[in-house]
Order: sequence, then structure tokens, then C-alpha cells
Amino acid sequence: MALIEELDKEGNFLFKHRGTLPIPFVFVALGLYAWQAQNQGFPKWFPYYEYVCLAVGLLGQFVRAYTVGHTPKGTSGRNTKKQVAETLNTSGIYSAVRHPLYVGNFLMWLGVAMLTANFWFITCFVLAYWLYYERIMYAEEYFLRNKFGQQYLDWASTVPPFIPRFSSFDGANLEFSAKNVLKREYNGFFALMLIFTVFIGIRFYFKTFMYGLPNEWYVIFGVSLLIFGTLKILKKFTKVLDVKGR
Repeated sequence: MALIEELDKEGNFLFKHRGTLPIPFVFVALGLYAWQAQNQGFPKWFPYYEYVCLAVGLLGQFVRAYTVGHTPKGTSGRNTKKQVAETLNTSGIYSAVRHPLYVGNFLMWLGVAMLTANFWFITCFVLAYWLYYERIMYAEEYFLRNKFGQQYLDWASTVPPFIPRFSSFDGANLEFSAKNVLKREYNGFFALMLIFTVFIGIRFYFKTFMYGLPNEWYVIFGVSLLIFGTLKILKKFTKVLDVKGR
């Protein structure tokens, strides 16, 4: 098999499993965090650092939300069975970067990796993420090039793949749809908040030797759970979040 087909095959495999393969990374991060909490403890300023990590993760969620809010149906989703692109997105955030959803994913996972406060782990995560998503981006672009031809080549020749070039940013063709974001992004948001809550719970346990959370995290997690539950019910049993063409 030629290298170009091999890379496409690997990329499509990773694309189909991109939601499950990062899970081992979370467990390694949890192990490092728990070891630190049990054996060395954390400095007094560490809770503030955790909020910095959370801000990085939420920035990634914001990037995803902005992207999804401006894109039409049949593109930029969480589909895992096969590549889907009914149209080629070139406006809005896609005028600044070709893979904004993966930029968002990177920031969300980076926020989790930063919780370990381990330079080498964070570095390994960045390198692993690049190798992991490079294959996925290759497979997606191989698909888009075959489907859209010169239109794709013209767009790709002026827009960077991963690091945004905001000087080339152009307005989105579609108005922002908050309903579309709420319908499609609540799972990722809750997963992020749940992971952070587990980390915080580990630190709390080794500090107090009691199961629980700092008071503010009961509120944070409670609100996150309420949002998740409400949106899940609305999506499953109503059409409140449905938007035509999204």
C-alpha cells in the first residue's frame, strides 16, 4: 500500500475512534495527579492554577461552540462512521484556520493535561496530540480534496491547517445559532466539567482525607449537571433545539 493510502487509512481509523482513544490519556493524567496529591501535596496557590487550567479548557469549548454555531447541517459534527461534508466551509472561523474544531479539542484536552503541572507530561501530550490528529486532518483533507477539487485547493492554499491566522478572518455566511450549539455541544461541555471535578475531588481527598469537593465546586458541578440534564431531555423528547438547515 502506498504511503498516501496508508496515511488515509490510519487517519480514517483514528477519525472513527477519536472520542475513545484519548481516554487512556485521562487515566494517566489522573494517576500523576493522584501521586502528586498523595506524596508531595500541592502549594496553596494551586487551586487558582486549576482555574487557569479550566479557563484553557473552556476556551477550547468556546472555539468549538463558535464553530458549530456558524456551520450548516452535514459539516463540523461529532460523526464517527465516515467523513461527511455536504458543503465546504470557508467563511467565518474557517477563513482563519482549516480545522477549528480540532483547535478547540486541543485546548480542552490541554486544560486537562495542565492539571498535572508536569512539564514532561504536558509536552508528551502536545506531541502525541499532534501525531494523533495530524493523521485525522490528513484523512479529512484527502476526502475534501477529492470531493471539492479546485475549490478546496484554493481555500487550503491561503488558510493554515491548525494555528489560526486571524488577519485573514472573514465573517460567517450563516448567523450564529445558539440552539445548534446547545444541541450538539452539551456532551463535550459536561465531560470537561466532570473530568475537572474528579481531579478536584482527588485533591480534596488527599488534603482532608474525606470524600467531597470544595464548596464552590459543588455549585460548579451542580450547575453543569443541571445544564447537561436539561439539554439532554430537551434534545431527546422535544424539538425545541432543532434549527432548520443546522
